[in-house]
Amino acid sequence: MGHKMLNILLVEDDEVDVMNVRRAFTKNNITNPLFHASDGAEALERLRGGEIPTERRLVLLDLNMPRMNGIEFLRELRADPELAATTVVVLTTSNDERDRIEAYNLNVAGYLLKPVTFGNFCDVMATLNKYWTLVELP
Repeated sequence: MGHKMLNILLVEDDEVDVMNVRRAFTKNNITNPLFHASDGAEALERLRGGEIPTERRLVLLDLNMPRMNGIEFLRELRADPELAATTVVVLTTSNDERDRIEAYNLNVAGYLLKPVTFGNFCDVMATLNKYWTLVELP
């Protein structure tokens, strides 16, 4: 396809959802590197620790997690001058309007509800992949 690779950090505590994302990537031939953190604190450690390349980085973020949830993660991320410009797309089961408003106030690029079926999950991942191949991320 010739597009630049995107370094994707999936911040998700549910192993079934992690598996579904990996399977959806495989089914849609998405070859971008996929890194994983099980909560916001681990995600910040990985981002700050240099494990994930800084160029063309995207975070897929769940909101409902133990230790540090997605909103807490976003607040920390936006407060860190080194990480503040990181592109984040929320991928969550939370349909709570307050979560959506708070996430957008913290400059997320999108807020997606996790689909119930695997087929729909694959469709969401394929759409996201098409989107990020068109968008010029730094």
